[in-house]
Amino acid sequence: MSFFGPYGPLDADDIAAINAVARFLALDDLGGRDKDHAPAFDLVVLAGNALLWTLEGAVKKARATGAPLLISGGIGHSTSLLATAVDAHPVYRKALAGQTSEARLLGDIAAMFLGLDQSRLLLEDVSTNCGENALFTRRLLDERGLAPSAILLVQDPLMQRRTDASFRQAWADATCPELVNWPVQVPRLGYRGGGIDYLQSPNSRKWAPERFLSLLTGEIQRLTDDENGYGPRGKGFLPHVDIPEDVTDAWRHIMNSGKFDAAALGRRAGS
Repeated sequence: MSFFGPYGPLDADDIAAINAVARFLALDDLGGRDKDHAPAFDLVVLAGNALLWTLEGAVKKARATGAPLLISGGIGHSTSLLATAVDAHPVYRKALAGQTSEARLLGDIAAMFLGLDQSRLLLEDVSTNCGENALFTRRLLDERGLAPSAILLVQDPLMQRRTDASFRQAWADATCPELVNWPVQVPRLGYRGGGIDYLQSPNSRKWAPERFLSLLTGEIQRLTDDENGYGPRGKGFLPHVDIPEDVTDAWRHIMNSGKFDAAALGRRAGS
């Protein structure tokens, strides 16, 4: 048994449960499909987050297809984390000067370092959460007279499914463009180097273990359609989202294991 950051010792069942929840949250409509069978899209939307490789993936898709890239994000929960990630990057850190919103900072990186023509870049820089990402993206598109038939939607993988639901909610009174979800990577943990780590090859910065587990467990609570969630039976921010029973069981395993709560971290710190 090994540790994942401060969490552990974790066994194979713990890792399987984490991976099951992560796989559900990281909604992926491309799923490794080859170019001939991938869904078409005429706009790429990146919801602002702290993972720079989501920007790199979104720009790559926009450049390859000629589709415009819309970046949505003002100042929210991830803004300080994004600024820290950019400041630690040996190249992108030059884009930090004077930028406060996620959209403008990411837009500068896309134009200055990733070769995206600014004429194909749209910025929505006042949203503060997933719901506003969707609502304000629709508002910007309406203001510009743009009506994409299909949107490639890119977000932090652990927030991809909620972002998809938020965009569907934003178009609840009209025909929603087809949403093609692409989280760039689907997170997966496994044993490596005597510990537990992300199994994908290194690609810029990933989540700190504490943020990863916080997002992983919190998203299921938000997506659950009950009085405490964001669905119609709760806050009403989202349409109903079906959560498979095996995902709910995996989430309960994580929550009931006692390995990821404050008491467990306190015991680890004092060991």
